[in-house]
Amino acid sequence: MRWEGNRESDNVEDARGSGGGGGGFGFGGRSIGIGTIVIALVGGAIFGINPLTILGVLTGGGGPAPVQQQGPAQAPPANDQMAKFVSTVLADTEDVWTGLFTKGGATYIKPKLVLFRGAVRTGCGQGQAAMGPFYCPADQKVYIDLDFYETLKTRLGAPGDFAQAYVIAHEVGHHVQKLLGLTDKVDQLRGRASQAEGNAMSVRLELQADCFAGVWAHHAQNARQILEQGDVEEAMNAAAKIGDDALQKGRGAGAVVPESFTHGTSAQRQRWFSTGLKSGSVKACDTFASNNL
Repeated sequence: MRWEGNRESDNVEDARGSGGGGGGFGFGGRSIGIGTIVIALVGGAIFGINPLTILGVLTGGGGPAPVQQQGPAQAPPANDQMAKFVSTVLADTEDVWTGLFTKGGATYIKPKLVLFRGAVRTGCGQGQAAMGPFYCPADQKVYIDLDFYETLKTRLGAPGDFAQAYVIAHEVGHHVQKLLGLTDKVDQLRGRASQAEGNAMSVRLELQADCFAGVWAHHAQNARQILEQGDVEEAMNAAAKIGDDALQKGRGAGAVVPESFTHGTSAQRQRWFSTGLKSGSVKACDTFASNNL
């Protein structure tokens, strides 16, 4: 992936030097993460509605939940190469989504990305590194412990810098869902949903975030030619490795249980990332209207 020398975002906060503190992870903010190894806290039901709104109409959500501060936010060290990579990818998502929202007559609100180690306090409660990267709708921040990338490479078998970029773009995709009102829509439906219905809605949210990651890659490539040979294959491999069916098989859990899926199968995740990558269209990512995920 060609990223060196590109603009770095000012919206990266380094919380690696401050402890996360005690307490369990709160359910109030319903964080949204990259894969089944991430705890999925969002659900709902499908009642024949199409919640995907056009870019020009953003619905306002509630205010951020109170966050117990860990000290003043600081930028990562200038010589931290991995933090520089994350900052550059985040900046690229900012450029793409700002452009798309502007074309739709709306304003893109840039999320913050927080680097942490071990545990971190968020607007959704306390997050843990074991959850993997996640997005908290309550404070509109993406959280990542950079050690996850080693897990992605060695334990999940998904190496490569573009696989790492896909992870960030997926979480930013959840932020786009928040801005479009989708996250709030699901929250409203969640209370009347069965477990199976909630899982089904979660799958559609996650697949849409995969598609939004593809939309980012499409426009970033057109504008800045970021892709090198093998990059798309890296992202597709990562999508396959974190499919619910692949993870259940990998844990030796016996039979795969589709009703328990919260993020989608490997094939589904690859298909929707590819849909966004090829089309570059937000409307093409309407997983809620699709009869064939």
